[in-house]
Amino acid sequence: MSFRRVIFFVVAGLFFSTAGAAEEFGDPVAGKTVYNKCKSCHQVGQGARHRIGPHLNGIFGRKAASHEDFQYSKALQRAGRGGLEWHIDTLNAFMENPRALASGTRMSFKGLKKAEDRSNLLAYLRTFSDDPANIPEADPTATPTDHDIDPAILALEGDPEYGEYLSSECTTCHQADGGDDGIPSIVLWPEEDFVLAMHAYKNKKRAHPVMQMMAGRLNAEEIAALASYFAALEQ
Repeated sequence: MSFRRVIFFVVAGLFFSTAGAAEEFGDPVAGKTVYNKCKSCHQVGQGARHRIGPHLNGIFGRKAASHEDFQYSKALQRAGRGGLEWHIDTLNAFMENPRALASGTRMSFKGLKKAEDRSNLLAYLRTFSDDPANIPEADPTATPTDHDIDPAILALEGDPEYGEYLSSECTTCHQADGGDDGIPSIVLWPEEDFVLAMHAYKNKKRAHPVMQMMAGRLNAEEIAALASYFAALEQ
C-alpha cells in the first residue's frame, strides 16, 4: 500500500482520508506568526533541539516518530511503523486535528482550524526542510506550473516496461523502495511532475550538474517511459 500520495488510516475506528488536504503552501512570513502557537513545545531552525516535542527541522519527507533520540507516544510510534510520513497532506491533517490522526498522541494542542493558518505554517516549516527551488526532487515534488514544455511532450504515453529497463541509472542513487535517506525519493511521482523536472534539467533550467548530464542523455520518449515506471512502482 502506498502512503506517498493518498494516505488512509484507521484510527480508533475512524476511517480517515487525507486526499482533500492542502494543495499549496501559503505565506512563510505569516506562518512564522502562526508558529508562535507551537514554539513552547517545538523548536525549529539553527540549533533547534527537542523540547516537550521533537524539533521540526527537516520534517518534510520524514517518517513519523523517526528521531531516535526522542521518546514519542506509542500512538505515533505505531503510525510510523504503519508507514505514516510527513508530507503536505499528512501535516495538514495533523495540524488540523492531532488526535484524529493519532488518537493516543501526548500532544495537547487542539489543532489549527483555519486552513489559511495551516497553509502559512506549512510554508514556514518548509523553509527548514529541503527547498524544491534548489532541490526539485524535495518533498513535495515539482508542480506543473510556469513551464514552457511542448504539450506534445507532456502528452506522450510512456512505456513502463521500457522505463524499468532504463531505470538502473536512476536507482544507483534514488532508492527503488521509495526511501529518501540522503537523496529524495522519485517513487510514485505524478508522471507530469517527473517529466517537467527532467526536461528542466535537460534544458539546464535547473542547476544540478549530475542531473543535467543524466537528463541530457535521454530523449522525450525515454523520459516519459521512466515517468510511467516510477509513477506506478510498488513499494
